[in-house]
Amino acid sequence: MTATNTNPITNVSPALPPLPLQLPLLMIGHGTRDEQGRQTFIDFAKAYYALDQSRPVVPCFLELTGPTIQEGVDQCVEKGYTELAALPILLFAARHNKFDVTNELDLAKKRHPQLKLHYGRHFGMAHGIVDLWHRRLAELDQSLEQQESKGESSIPDRKDTVLLFVGRGSSDPDANGDVYKMARILWEGSGYKTVETCFIGITHPRLEEGFLRARFYQPQRIIVLPYFLFTGVLVKKIFDITAQQQEKYPNISMTCLPEMGIHPQLLSVMREREIEAQLGQVQMNCEMCKFRLAAKDVGHDHSHDHHHNHGHHHHNAPDPYADLGQYHQRIWQAP
Repeated sequence: MTATNTNPITNVSPALPPLPLQLPLLMIGHGTRDEQGRQTFIDFAKAYYALDQSRPVVPCFLELTGPTIQEGVDQCVEKGYTELAALPILLFAARHNKFDVTNELDLAKKRHPQLKLHYGRHFGMAHGIVDLWHRRLAELDQSLEQQESKGESSIPDRKDTVLLFVGRGSSDPDANGDVYKMARILWEGSGYKTVETCFIGITHPRLEEGFLRARFYQPQRIIVLPYFLFTGVLVKKIFDITAQQQEKYPNISMTCLPEMGIHPQLLSVMREREIEAQLGQVQMNCEMCKFRLAAKDVGHDHSHDHHHNHGHHHHNAPDPYADLGQYHQRIWQAP
């Protein structure tokens, strides 16, 4: 099994747009019993603050470790602030985001009636996150090509490779559906044989079932993609299970990529969410629309008046997407 560093920190600093307001930012993480995972979240907050020190950035956690959300709010109030922005550092909108964090913020407002809170949204379907994974997969190919050029090994083609996309798992069907959506978006246009989606906990299919489904396609290679922001107990479990699967099926090359870690693309998404929170913006989920991205590239205002070409084909017209290779080449083109 090929495994890469399980706590990736990228030193490249992105250029961030200016903030409309200088409000303290409460960065709310899920929380973990894994000290390495906790420290990575703290380091992520420090890295984000280092890019713009015009206002405090206060990391805190919903559960399992401290400081708590209440302690984070108290820290801002003690410094004299009566208004702050709060961001859930979560990938999808499940119960924690919809209920648990908001309940904690409601409690904070009861304790501090003078406090005005701007609650932002989770990371969700961000183009920057998809780009992060595309780059990481490209870096994996480059690394393996270098090994191949030295005669160390040969790498399977993408068409002989299955992606195994592993989500955390939630009791919220909406969040689980978004995991499938993100996996599909990542696969579109990638050239990989297919993508299988599974989870490491709570919901199904679980990771072992994911490997079973991936092997159904008789791939030469399986790339495991843990869809997590930071390391922790569950990420390490994914690496362990992948190692067990590699030992059990040595004829298939298995690579487990690291979690996202402290990456410039995540820091850029953070700034987008912070600005949204400050301005009270509620946005339509258009970030992954290829027509919006194409319009943005040529400087047109896309707004939300979509005129999508849905690619309907009537009568006996040939299907331009019938061939999988052509599909990957065409799917992100607009129109």
